[in-house]
Amino acid sequence: MIGCGALARELVELTRRPGFEHVDLTCLPATLHNRPGGIPAAVRRKIRAARPTYATIFIAYADCGTGGLLDRILEEEGVERLAGAHCYEFYAGRAAFARTTDDDPATFFLTDFLARNFDRLVIRGLGIDRHPELLPVYFGNYHRLVYLAQSDDPALLATARRAARRLGLTFERRLTGLGELATTITALADASRPAGTSRDAA
Repeated sequence: MIGCGALARELVELTRRPGFEHVDLTCLPATLHNRPGGIPAAVRRKIRAARPTYATIFIAYADCGTGGLLDRILEEEGVERLAGAHCYEFYAGRAAFARTTDDDPATFFLTDFLARNFDRLVIRGLGIDRHPELLPVYFGNYHRLVYLAQSDDPALLATARRAARRLGLTFERRLTGLGELATTITALADASRPAGTSRDAA
């Protein structure tokens, strides 16, 4: 499994569970999200490096801002990925995410990863610490921040609330757990388990 670094903590949690002993995980740097045009080539390199060793390869990325370019690479390589445009969609569940954005398209989302790295990726990453006048340029059209929480962590909840205040947005929290990430990866592990073994035996 070749994963997005922004999902690394959750993917490690999943693949340490019983029944995943035959799954090996490697993750690309989360910083690729800053320039998503580099994701497809980086994923292709990982796929080609893995082919001599692995019969089954799966990509734990959504489209992640590549504008369909990742899918072109995966079609050429004959490899599948997580369904959806981004991690918000598979954490919340596709139907629930669609309802949330239909209800208020001007919604900014956080995950545990983004809450944990908010200052580094958003405030410093977008230059808002150096140029506060950029904040309304980036976030002036948003109304609310929805924190899609993978864990019930009071410290992360407090961090997410502070992020909403910093951006001047109303705050909502939805405890999603791992959502469709867990069901998809579990189904993949079951399908790729070597013949003659079972989840109970593994």
